[in-house]
Amino acid sequence: MAAHANSNGSFRLDEAVAVVTGGGSGIGRAIAELFAAQGARVHILDCDREHCEQTACAIRDRGGKAVAHACDVSARRQVEETLDCINRQEQIRILVNNAGIAHVGKLEDTNEQEFDRVFQVNVKGIYNCMAVCIGPMKANGGGIILNMASIASSAGIPDRFAYSMSKGAVLAMTYSVARDYISYNIRCNCISPARVHTPFVDGFVSKNYPGREQEMFEKLSRSQPIGRMAKPEEVASLALFLCSKEAAFITGVDYPIDGGFTKIR
Repeated sequence: MAAHANSNGSFRLDEAVAVVTGGGSGIGRAIAELFAAQGARVHILDCDREHCEQTACAIRDRGGKAVAHACDVSARRQVEETLDCINRQEQIRILVNNAGIAHVGKLEDTNEQEFDRVFQVNVKGIYNCMAVCIGPMKANGGGIILNMASIASSAGIPDRFAYSMSKGAVLAMTYSVARDYISYNIRCNCISPARVHTPFVDGFVSKNYPGREQEMFEKLSRSQPIGRMAKPEEVASLALFLCSKEAAFITGVDYPIDGGFTKIR
């Protein structure tokens, strides 16, 4: 998607106020940086204050507009305080719910504490952010919500019981919000990536396959029919399109970005 080819004004987000959760690294950082480059005023939420500040500083160094907010999306009070503060100063137009955590394990390998933690971040975190933003969006004449789901929302992925549960819920919440708030000019979609090469993947491979990092990285890459993992910037380009005026007719849709994983394996 030629999201950067904007000589005719395409895919611009000029002066739109955008909130990106989990924007301190990986896909969230790529989204925050691209949105800022396309003119948005970006508010970055992340539980890691240092990474959050680094993203905001990098954006400002390139002439963009960005503010960092340390916030745990699973904590409703923190979400309310952070988003209410932003909304008092300017109207949030775009909410990108990207924050999430991974978990590896079958049902019998997943204890209650692990299950609850995945639910709290990946499901309740998105619920918290949407619930706080939906009222102001209604009052301000509309808005755009983009949720980060996964191919695990609809495809059976081995050893991903809790993670698949959480991303299935993201998909269902997306459809529900899109249906309930279409009359308020609020669009809600989600993106479902396959494996994306982020610092998490590198850490996962190093932790679980010491001495075999390159072998396992190549194996994971080949699990996508296209032969590689996605780049965070590629997911960001799709996010930009879905949050732009060019996508004004699109709501209630799940967009796989998976290198052919779900259809041509």
